[in-house]
Amino acid sequence: MIDWSRVSELHEEVGDEALGEVLELFTSEVDEGLARLAQASSPKAIAAEFHFLKGAALNLGLDEVARLCAQGETGALAGRPSEAERLAITEMFPACCAELRAQWRTRLGQR
Repeated sequence: MIDWSRVSELHEEVGDEALGEVLELFTSEVDEGLARLAQASSPKAIAAEFHFLKGAALNLGLDEVARLCAQGETGALAGRPSEAERLAITEMFPACCAELRAQWRTRLGQR
């Protein structure tokens, strides 16, 4: 679910210390986005939150999460928001964030 080559690129851009900080900030922003998504009721607001979360996912190589967000965004913009995507994202995104924080050093060969 995680494109570790994208995480490696980000690591090369920002370094060890900054990547850890980026992941913490990322997790916080995702949590806020997920809370907004849960509260969103209009198709436009739902689409906006899926769009935000899609961008966040793409920045860190979470391709499957981004794909689900894109589906949710498209459906909401078409006037048919789907609870299936909301539920999937609510479960998948935090799990991916936790995996990123727990494994990035090992996966990238850092100590």
